[in-house]
Amino acid sequence: MNTVSFPWLAEQIVRENSDAIMFADHEGAIRLWNKGAEAMFGFSAAEAEGQSLDLIIPENLRSRHWDGYHKVMASGVTRYGTELLSAPGIRKDGSRLSLEFSMVIVRGDDGAVLGTGAIIRDITARFQKEKTLKERLKVLEEKQA
Repeated sequence: MNTVSFPWLAEQIVRENSDAIMFADHEGAIRLWNKGAEAMFGFSAAEAEGQSLDLIIPENLRSRHWDGYHKVMASGVTRYGTELLSAPGIRKDGSRLSLEFSMVIVRGDDGAVLGTGAIIRDITARFQKEKTLKERLKVLEEKQA
């Protein structure tokens, strides 16, 4: 059996994962963008890294996002902790997608907040199915009333 160094193993898992894995620094600039993020959002790592998170946040939600982001960066605390979050996103072509993600606050050796990491999954198809089922249920309930 080959021995594998942990940093190499972790790098392979992050880079090759089909879920989007990303890191944004304290100011909200993308610093890590894996192959899953490339496939999901349509931007190559070269296009995304160094850019603002605005790259994938719908314009109408940016103000709210940044209010929360800056509070988390200042306090080092997020109310979402271990919760799975849901939010819309946008692809390079401008189309919207429904996302589900976990978030972690990343700290330096001295405990200072460096930014946030996220593992993101595209749930657009599931979201659309649920929306259709809810609409059908509403129609059926109205017919019975």
